[in-house]
Amino acid sequence: MELNIGDKAPEFEGKDQNGNKVKLSDYRGKKVVLYFYPKDNTPGCTAQSCNLRDNYSELQQQGYEVIGVSIDSEKSHQNFISKFELPFTLIADTDKQIVEQYGVWQEKSMYGRKYMGTMRYTFVIDENGMIQDIITKVKTKEHAEQILK
Repeated sequence: MELNIGDKAPEFEGKDQNGNKVKLSDYRGKKVVLYFYPKDNTPGCTAQSCNLRDNYSELQQQGYEVIGVSIDSEKSHQNFISKFELPFTLIADTDKQIVEQYGVWQEKSMYGRKYMGTMRYTFVIDENGMIQDIITKVKTKEHAEQILK
């Protein structure tokens, strides 16, 4: 499924780092930065998450809620949040439902080896649940600036 700017963001339900249910509809009336990343505690994902952490108050002032999604477990997310003092929700999409709904579970290639993995994409969703922006070329160290542009 390919999503485009102007599309209604797919409703999802997942579990956060503490096992609590999180649904996109819980955030209706707020702007949402839904960022998909490959793996907790890897250099690029850490840089991206820490950039969002460092700019979190400005994102909130602009009305954004930040939600990260990866296929890592709740426990992995707890460790990642604790280690880097991340102030936002991370969803453990271990069954890959959300990454597939958003079309970010794709074939990747590293060192000539092909495998399925999560693309580093960010969806900026407005108060009415519509996709305002899709960032497919994420600059991990400048991600908040890309969102706030």
